[in-house]
Amino acid sequence: MTGYGRSVTSGSSSAEILYEVCDGVARLTINRPDRRNALTWDAIRTLRSRVADAKADPLARVVVLAGAGDKAFCAGADLSGMAPDTGFIEAHDARGELASLMSDLWDLGKPTIARVQGFALAGGFGLALTCDMIVASTNATFGAPEVNVGLWPYMITVPILRSMPPKKALELMITGRTVGASEAEQIGFLTKLVSPDELDQTVTTLAQQVASKSPTILRLGRDSFYRVLDMSTREALAHLQAMLTLTTMTEDAAEGIAAFMEKRPPHWK
Repeated sequence: MTGYGRSVTSGSSSAEILYEVCDGVARLTINRPDRRNALTWDAIRTLRSRVADAKADPLARVVVLAGAGDKAFCAGADLSGMAPDTGFIEAHDARGELASLMSDLWDLGKPTIARVQGFALAGGFGLALTCDMIVASTNATFGAPEVNVGLWPYMITVPILRSMPPKKALELMITGRTVGASEAEQIGFLTKLVSPDELDQTVTTLAQQVASKSPTILRLGRDSFYRVLDMSTREALAHLQAMLTLTTMTEDAAEGIAAFMEKRPPHWK
């Protein structure tokens, strides 16, 4: 895989997470190809730190999440690296790190794209579904196989339910079966499905398209999208009405309308 970043020093796991920002796009890569990019506690914590970096960086307008190599986006938890070596409460708190990472991505205030090739399983499946968009190659495989090893995909239930019909989600969790890229597209949680040799260019084109939009409007709109998912219909409509009024008061809304009327590209503030 080319063009997916340099490592940022951050403790013992810095080489496991690569990070770069270029042309408005922050690229985060899980760099554990020998373990199919499976996640340890340290890798998750470093991912959270890099997501925080992207959130604070005004030059990062969109975040691309990827896995190194061509065999996996992320095969879930590295069970060999997650054996509890502390007390019960410490282990329980550590298991919440994945939930915190998902919340970090939802609260990022910037669009996110998962670049998926190979396996996206268990926690890796949930991580991909947490992103706003998924661009996958035809060799991608998705699933929540936890039941096959006597577990249940508790921590990724929310992103699964936000990405597909509930009964389909339950069927995948009950059976533990995996689905190929074509079935994933039919279920509806893929944004784009492309051949492996088109994956990088498709992700780059989509990321640059998103990066060209107003960061202010994307933040307001994206935050509203996730907020109303947890609201009743009446609460959602009231919230959206207020957000529409707020949005019309921004400089970028005025600039966008002016640019449309004057038939010129907008210059976002």
